[in-house]
Amino acid sequence: MTQVTEMAKDLGKALAQTEEYQALKQTVSGTADDRELAELRTELEGLEGQLEVALRAGDEPNEELKTGYEAAVGRLQASATYQRLVSAQANFDKVLVKVNRTIQEGIIEGAESRIIMP
Repeated sequence: MTQVTEMAKDLGKALAQTEEYQALKQTVSGTADDRELAELRTELEGLEGQLEVALRAGDEPNEELKTGYEAAVGRLQASATYQRLVSAQANFDKVLVKVNRTIQEGIIEGAESRIIMP
C-alpha cells in the first residue's frame, strides 16, 4: 500500500501545479481582501443561524427572515469576487473529474489484467 500512497501524494503534487489549481488558490486568497464579501458572508451566517433555529423548533421562518436571506444570497451571487471564485472552483473541479475518470479506467484495466503488480 505504501507505493499507492506515494503515487497518490505525487498526484496531489501534480494537481497543485495545474493552472486551474493555481487560479483557484489565487482567487481564494483574493477573497480575503474583499471586505464587502466578508461582511456579506457574516450576514449570511447570521441569517442561516436564525433559519436553523426556527426550523429546529418546527417553526416556519417569518417572511422578513426569508426575504432577508434571499436578498443576501442575491447580493452574494452578484458579487464579481464570488463569481470569480465559483468559476475557478468549477474549472478545478473539471480537472478532478477527469482525474477520477482516468483512475476508474485504470482500476477497470487493472482488475481485468492477469498480471499481479507488487
